[in-house]
Amino acid sequence: MHELIILSKDAAAYSNLIEARSLPGLKIIISTSKPADIEESSSGEILFGEPGLFPEILPKLKQLHWVQSTWAGVDPLLKSGSRRDYLLTNARGVFGPAMSEFVFGYIQFFERRMLERYQSQMKHVWDGSPNGSLRGRTIGLLGVGSIGKHLASTARHFGMKVHGYTRTSTPLDYLDKVYYEGELQEFSKGLDYVVNCLPGTVSTRAMLDGNFFSSLSSSVIFINIGRGSTVEEKALAEALKSGRLRAAVLDVFAEEPLPVDHFLWDIPNLFITSHTAAPSHPPDIVDLFADNYFRYITDQPLPYLVDFSQGY
Repeated sequence: MHELIILSKDAAAYSNLIEARSLPGLKIIISTSKPADIEESSSGEILFGEPGLFPEILPKLKQLHWVQSTWAGVDPLLKSGSRRDYLLTNARGVFGPAMSEFVFGYIQFFERRMLERYQSQMKHVWDGSPNGSLRGRTIGLLGVGSIGKHLASTARHFGMKVHGYTRTSTPLDYLDKVYYEGELQEFSKGLDYVVNCLPGTVSTRAMLDGNFFSSLSSSVIFINIGRGSTVEEKALAEALKSGRLRAAVLDVFAEEPLPVDHFLWDIPNLFITSHTAAPSHPPDIVDLFADNYFRYITDQPLPYLVDFSQGY
């Protein structure tokens, strides 16, 4: 019997969905939203839920062998000195559609001048000025994994040109141009939109700094759906305030929740969305977990296995 601990703010929903699957040899022994509910003597072999809740309990789980994250990011489990003697899989391949809705919703917001149209409405002004168009625009994707690939496909649907920045050498047929590690400055040229999808790792920390933002055209709009740690926030704020960037949309931040007195709140051409771009959808995550569980119990390799040394 494989014993499962569910630790999530959506513990009840996940528990019901997993039980409905009747997965062979699996027993849910704890389902909770509170780390304090898990005792030192817990015999859980599998841990499922949100990584942000895990650090407190990992030292207690002596039988732990596999952790399934309901998030794509697993930053809380990668800190120096953290336990690493288990298999860690994250959620991939399930966030692309929601991320595309978010990113292209905002791109359309800017191109269609929706804020300006509403402001004209409030003034009773008939605004017949032309809209922009996505056709022919160039979008740069920092990170072209499963989410980046979905964004690229959506961009192609709108007739956009797609440039990608990646560490991998795998051919990426859905991109018009590909730039690799060490070519960030070259990547930054000729873009209309930049979308950051990079994971939070040692090598990406503060990678998007003042040099990067100053290399972009002043008409660029920057959208961050990756990790807040990849952006030097003061440099971004200065680029926005000085007009070196047209606007930015930030869903993620170095510190979350963003403190009430943080300087980013008051920048007028910055839009803050409080890490809501693509929440985990329990049925999708349980589909992923069920597939991984069958692989786990039959000693097959687990997809979406996190490399602790790489951070993703």
